[in-house]
Amino acid sequence: MASTLDAPADRPPAIRLFALIFLPFATGYFFSYLYRTVNAVIGPDLAVEMALTPGQLGLLTSAYFITFAAAQIPVGLYLDSHGPRRVVTVLLLIAALGAFLFSIGEGMWSLLIGRALIGLGVAACLMGSFKAMVEWFPKGKLPLMNGLIVAFGGLGAIFATAPTEALVSEVGWRSGFIALALATLLVAAAIWFLSPERERSGASETVAMRFGGLMTVFRSGLFWRIAPLAALSQGSFLAIQTLWAGPWLRDIAGLDSRTVSFTLLAGAAGFVAGNLIIGFAAERLDRRGIAPIVTAGVGMGLFILVQFVVMAGWADSPVLLWLVFGATGTTGVVCFAVISHAFPADLAGRASTALNLMVFGAAFALQWGMGEVINIWPTGADGSYAAAGYQAAFGIALALQIVAFAWMLIRRPQAPAL
Repeated sequence: MASTLDAPADRPPAIRLFALIFLPFATGYFFSYLYRTVNAVIGPDLAVEMALTPGQLGLLTSAYFITFAAAQIPVGLYLDSHGPRRVVTVLLLIAALGAFLFSIGEGMWSLLIGRALIGLGVAACLMGSFKAMVEWFPKGKLPLMNGLIVAFGGLGAIFATAPTEALVSEVGWRSGFIALALATLLVAAAIWFLSPERERSGASETVAMRFGGLMTVFRSGLFWRIAPLAALSQGSFLAIQTLWAGPWLRDIAGLDSRTVSFTLLAGAAGFVAGNLIIGFAAERLDRRGIAPIVTAGVGMGLFILVQFVVMAGWADSPVLLWLVFGATGTTGVVCFAVISHAFPADLAGRASTALNLMVFGAAFALQWGMGEVINIWPTGADGSYAAAGYQAAFGIALALQIVAFAWMLIRRPQAPAL
């Protein structure tokens, strides 16, 4: 059983922090991101096997996002009151159940239930990791540690591309999901038995007190200055990278399934590199007096420019394009460090999950909405989608981000130094 510690002075040595806290929670987020991204590879097979329209495929995949988003408020409350070790472990058991149900699904609705349970089950993996970092690492290291956590998730995105395509081609997607269910159970056990626990008084808070802390977050002017762009930027990235990137590369870039998977791998590699770069950059620039929100704003601005290129249908070098797409699409993650540091430590879980609620709510709406917009144009005899459909769908998401970017510039958020 994990030990219980009650003061910052009890912080273990760095190597123990890495082994007992960072690695177990980061591995949980690895599987969270693998689940999130895998449909970009198996989506075309699902669409053919289950006779799904673009709108149905979008709904099925985005079911992960809606249950994930719906869980964020209770997840934030319980992360602050009961701690990340307990919350993440219990929810991962639900994710394992969802993966098993998905593996035996025989139709749209049985698959959707499995996918929805997976989204619920991994809903605390990232925010639980962020909460653990807040509890155990120095404040000045938060942008770096958060970036490393998300980069570890990017490794899950990498595994969900070419390696998953190779695995699925050998054993099928159903067997692959059974293996995922078993691996998820192992991660839950590792977090429960290895990670230490802090004494916390939040478990004695009344429900009214917990929601009062949440309302403190939602009344914050800083939160509402940052959240719209952070949500739309990361939501657009998730909506495209975890589903519509694969069909776009097939229909617009003209790639076969194997080349699509390797191109998505390049995007996932860019995602990992981008998280490492933005984490180090935010920490270093903060020491020089440049606030992390400025670093995040520049990165999200670059992501907007990259989306213009995608919307224009440029496909001369898909690998390069998707590498840059992945590297810039994750830059908004720095906003989580800004938000969590702007509130007391006992509100850090609620602050992070409030922002994450908006991110995944946006991802759900955008991913499903993109499918419905693409569905306006007729599907080709070979199952391909119209270029005009992609342009319209991606263009709507891009326009929303531009408006949110202007809002953040006008409001000029003031964030404390980390």
